[in-house]
Amino acid sequence: MRKDDKILDCDFLIIGAGIIGMSLAREILTVYPEKSIAIIEKEPDTALHGSGRNSGVLHAGFYYTADSLKSRFTRQGNDELTGYCVDNNLKINRCMKAVVASGESELESLFVLEKRGRASGVDVSIISANELKGIDKNAKTFQYALLSPSTSTVDPVEVCGFMKRELIEKGVAFYFNNPYIKRINKNTIMTKECLFRYGVLVNAAGLYADKIARDFGLSKDYVIIPFKGTYLKYTGKKKPVTINIYPVPDLKNPFLGVHYTVSVDGTVKIGPTAVPALWRENYQGLDNLRVNEMIKVLYYGALLFYRNSFGFRDLACGEIKKYNKNFFVSMAGRIVHDLDPRGFTEWTRPGIRAQLLNVNTFELVQDFIIEKNDNTVHILNAVSPAFTSSFPFARWVVSEYIGSII
Repeated sequence: MRKDDKILDCDFLIIGAGIIGMSLAREILTVYPEKSIAIIEKEPDTALHGSGRNSGVLHAGFYYTADSLKSRFTRQGNDELTGYCVDNNLKINRCMKAVVASGESELESLFVLEKRGRASGVDVSIISANELKGIDKNAKTFQYALLSPSTSTVDPVEVCGFMKRELIEKGVAFYFNNPYIKRINKNTIMTKECLFRYGVLVNAAGLYADKIARDFGLSKDYVIIPFKGTYLKYTGKKKPVTINIYPVPDLKNPFLGVHYTVSVDGTVKIGPTAVPALWRENYQGLDNLRVNEMIKVLYYGALLFYRNSFGFRDLACGEIKKYNKNFFVSMAGRIVHDLDPRGFTEWTRPGIRAQLLNVNTFELVQDFIIEKNDNTVHILNAVSPAFTSSFPFARWVVSEYIGSII
């Protein structure tokens, strides 16, 4: 403990001011309005990592099996976050989504997605190639496509900024530029600026959630493996598509393939990449380089490559090819009839997916993972579509985990 540290007291201390941390604060306020809440964040503002660097898509929830938490929360989250944007005059583009097949071999998976969606109460339907042409004449599919009318896009930075202001008005205290340093005892942690003494701690630190959890004796079976994602913007005059168009995904891995996203401002982009990153904040060049992180990531990456767990070897090699813009654009060209490759000129700022790896099974964890002990709760895995799912997910965490502590 540092000699001159001041101690700040709060009933709830949340680590991380991303969409999950703020949604948890919002729900705690609803359930425990008399309690004090503090949020610490290592960055100078909200949404500077995953919450502000994602595609902005509000997913519908048909990719996931009906017994998964993702299925349960995505459909409901789509409804709630759509309503939140409408009620607060935040930008939203109701651009829909079509999942298209490249050949007969993909039709079975297409119908599996429809079945999953209907089992979860999602508004999805199989339409013919001719019907798809009437919705977006450039979308290309083999015989059938899956249409999702409730998929839309928002500005994630705008949503997070509004939520921050809303929470401040309701008395939540934000402490920016104030990263977690270490645990002191059962109810006290050290940050860069001071000590915090809390009743309940909630770890929603995203890329660093597993490392913080290990300070509390948790996350023994997991480690975060970062994957870098970026999109390529279309800057030409005639936009190639008017709706989001996705290929049929490989249902065995968590990535959805190269697809078209129509952003909230109407910009069309293709992507994302899903390239294994070398350290947790490996956005560009050597920025934020942490050698100890790189050693650990390379260690697990080498093991995954050697074992070829979940087809990692082919996945990694295939993703690296996407750094070639011509190859990247050619992949996007498979799901439309006509494409002007010269129109794709500008890369978006990259994001890092905080993907949890089970170190016992060497499988990527595809659902939400939460662990807790006496008075702390740790959100270890909250990857896509965590943004869409944030409101009902937070409600569940407060009910099932925080409620059992209070």
